[in-house]
Amino acid sequence: MNLEAFLHDLHFDVDKVRPPDWVPDWSDAPLPYKLYRGLPTVPLSAAVPLTLEASTLPPETPDLTQVGHFLWYVCGIHRLSQTILSLEAAASGTGPAYVQRRFLPSGGALYPSELYVYLRLPGVPWGVYHYDAAHHRLVLLREGCFDGYLSRALGHRVDVTACFATVFVSTVFWKGFFKYVDFAYRLQAVDTGVALGQLLEAARRFGFTAGVCFQFLDRAVNHLLGLSDSDESVYAVVPLSVEPVARWVTRPGEEPEAVSDEDLLDELEPVHHDHYVRSARVLACPRMVAMNRASMLSSTRQFRRLAAITPVPEPGPAVALPAVKPLSFDFATACRRRYSPGGDFVLQAVNVEQLTILLAEAAACAGGWRDIDGGLGHPGPVELYVCTYAVDGVPDGAYRYDAKAHSLQLVQPGDQRPYLQRALSSPNLNLFQVPVCVHVAGRRDHLVESLGYRGYRIQQMEAGIRLHRLLLVAAAIGWNGHPLLGFEAALCDKLYGLSARGQTALVQVPVAPHRPGARWEAGLHG
Repeated sequence: MNLEAFLHDLHFDVDKVRPPDWVPDWSDAPLPYKLYRGLPTVPLSAAVPLTLEASTLPPETPDLTQVGHFLWYVCGIHRLSQTILSLEAAASGTGPAYVQRRFLPSGGALYPSELYVYLRLPGVPWGVYHYDAAHHRLVLLREGCFDGYLSRALGHRVDVTACFATVFVSTVFWKGFFKYVDFAYRLQAVDTGVALGQLLEAARRFGFTAGVCFQFLDRAVNHLLGLSDSDESVYAVVPLSVEPVARWVTRPGEEPEAVSDEDLLDELEPVHHDHYVRSARVLACPRMVAMNRASMLSSTRQFRRLAAITPVPEPGPAVALPAVKPLSFDFATACRRRYSPGGDFVLQAVNVEQLTILLAEAAACAGGWRDIDGGLGHPGPVELYVCTYAVDGVPDGAYRYDAKAHSLQLVQPGDQRPYLQRALSSPNLNLFQVPVCVHVAGRRDHLVESLGYRGYRIQQMEAGIRLHRLLLVAAAIGWNGHPLLGFEAALCDKLYGLSARGQTALVQVPVAPHRPGARWEAGLHG
């Protein structure tokens, strides 16, 4: 398998990784959640809070009830939705009309990510649990204290004893492959980033400190959870604490002793748990598995830090953006408002203050601890570009958002909606109804040169984290966004001149006001 060609095709020749004639068998579709069978369970309180402002209370170790509320806001099922399909779509079986929705957006509502958590709470058996989203409960996979094991699997970068929990975000390959074939490798990494964005935002609202470990000993972590890397693999590890970050991460200059996965695998007996996926026929996805295995780290000596990336200003005119106050909003309300409008966008007046809030708040999510920069807070590996139309105070055009200068740097003047409409892989949206279209862009080498093949999925996850914040802020100001990976990246790169900057467009997000969609929905709480 040519890995370089595979990564190229994921962005610039999608038909090679998702054949146009591929038809998912919806009658044999996998469940959007994993169901373990025959294991001890711990029920969680269903009395979740229906408002969630930023926490102002002194931090204290949470109890199981608070952890349950937190997990529900990250990926619990909160409403049932039935979309009105066209007669043609219903007859062809192109997708389910009835969906169990979660707060976090997911490509095709497939929810390929699963949550596992290592809990160290009083009153609850210490151990590794799976969050059962279907029943809002924890399933005990392995009981015991694994502080030392997990600390070494993370390269001694995290003091696990200072964390009340450590969350593992995995990807189940078949959930995406079933519909998108090998294109799911790209989509699922972005989905994981969106889940991480939701997790980090929820943690902040509950008063927890959190960080993201993109680098860890994969086989050791999968072994701890009892996962087979031919079916599912952990993509990110998130420590949770009530202590300041500086108290549970090591300093960048510290170089602990090297650890290999072989050092850890013999310490724990393997576990094999029975689980239900519903699909009677699960196809192999060898290219996705091969790419995942090529990205694995077997020794902490392979851990790397990403060098600081200095954005290069665009030559030419710039539009200075007005100063705006940090946005304050109820997280729970914004989560309930968020959905992907599809064909429900409406062209309405937009002013520069609204655009400024959207871009400034989305760019601000780059802060926070990441292991890839050693906690030094370097600018993230992704940037924002935007096309505007009829925005009061901003001439129509394509711009790069300069977060440091708080300005829009003009790249191409004029209304770019016809160009963007042509760049869609399928005309499932009317971009002429959209005044703001944001593109998340990243390095054209996908960080492979600095972080190896793991750099590709790290970049996609970082794009997903930024995407999540963009969608959340859009919902908070009364708009919504519709994430798209189905666009011609080469055309968008040409529009913004990204190739010359060594960048490429990763995600396209039309953002705008919209009318209520043609769907029946019912919330499960309140």
